[in-house]
Amino acid sequence: MDEWISLEEQFGAHNYHPLPVVLTRGNGAWVWDDQGKKYLDMLSAYSAVSHGHAHPRLIKVLKEQAEKIAVASRAFYTDKLGIFLKRLCELAEMEMGLPMNTGAEAVETAIKAARRWGYRMKKIPKDKAEIIVAEGNFHGRTTTIVGFSSESAYQEGFGPFTPGFKMIPFGSASALEKAITPNTCAFLVEPIQGEAGIVLPPAGWLKEVSQLCKRHNVLLILDEVQSGLGRTGKMFAFQHEGIQPDGLILGKALGGGLLPVSAFLSKREVMEVFNPGSHGSTFGGNPLAAAVGLEAIKVLIEENLIEKSRDLGDYLMKKLHNLKSPLITEVRGKGLWVGVVIDPKKASARSVCEKLMLKGILAKETHEVVVRLAPPLVITREEIDWAVDQLADVLKQLG
Repeated sequence: MDEWISLEEQFGAHNYHPLPVVLTRGNGAWVWDDQGKKYLDMLSAYSAVSHGHAHPRLIKVLKEQAEKIAVASRAFYTDKLGIFLKRLCELAEMEMGLPMNTGAEAVETAIKAARRWGYRMKKIPKDKAEIIVAEGNFHGRTTTIVGFSSESAYQEGFGPFTPGFKMIPFGSASALEKAITPNTCAFLVEPIQGEAGIVLPPAGWLKEVSQLCKRHNVLLILDEVQSGLGRTGKMFAFQHEGIQPDGLILGKALGGGLLPVSAFLSKREVMEVFNPGSHGSTFGGNPLAAAVGLEAIKVLIEENLIEKSRDLGDYLMKKLHNLKSPLITEVRGKGLWVGVVIDPKKASARSVCEKLMLKGILAKETHEVVVRLAPPLVITREEIDWAVDQLADVLKQLG
């Protein structure tokens, strides 16, 4: 183990603070380290491995497509991309999609689309377009995106930043209405904030936000890179409020835990602001990604993983609420996406994760006080029981 860790530390940039475990294999909800020890994966790569590790259907499609053609570039048509985008648009009730690779790339795509729509359709004066965002947001790590973060650690030493963004408190409809001006082209927001620690807005907030955006001719663009594709017990988190956004950003689980696959989806009026040369990606929408992405969607639906997320998420929440540990100040979440808030006066979330690792569970802290639990959607009730028992033991040790 020390050999692999020292190699990463010597030759890799120190932009992560991993737990000291070296993973070599994964299957379903489990992973194994270089010593053969087995761990329950309660992070699933921040929702990217929602289908579980090495899902046989996804591996089969990956191999079959790789043997035909993997990357062709958008300089040519392929027999995979159109089918993939059609299914994705049908699911989200959108009209068009633009495929990319990472979540951050899809967010950047949405920003470009919103601004150009603002100039061409809303007639905002040149270079005056404003996009409203929420405090506590996490939309990626490009220089534009970290520029409108409220987390100083994401910004330090990376300025100057791109102008044109306004920040308001997350979950406040009144703050949104006050912030909107004639130059506002979009409100970009996560329906549930993941990196902030699984923060849920008040019930009805998203519906009110949707109505406000319609009233003021502002695009509502939802970042569902982490919350989408079954994570919260619905295909998309916005479906809990029964609304329809103008734009939707997807990623992570879209690649089935095998590839980076993302997309920006929108109504036709928004997407048609793009013309040849205005945006692109060499790997975006490649046949391999499209084939795996389409199968990832099929697996979610045909194996009832969305319903599992809803039912097992409720079960997990009840189990966690029953712990009654003095170290826990709050348990919050939706579906199989839960944040356990640790009292910083009594322990750190990092220390909880380190002790869980010794017990065979891999989880990760966020913002020093929240233990994030987001297992693959293929997890079983028995595995959840075992995981919560181990967490209870860890909390007793630390308490």
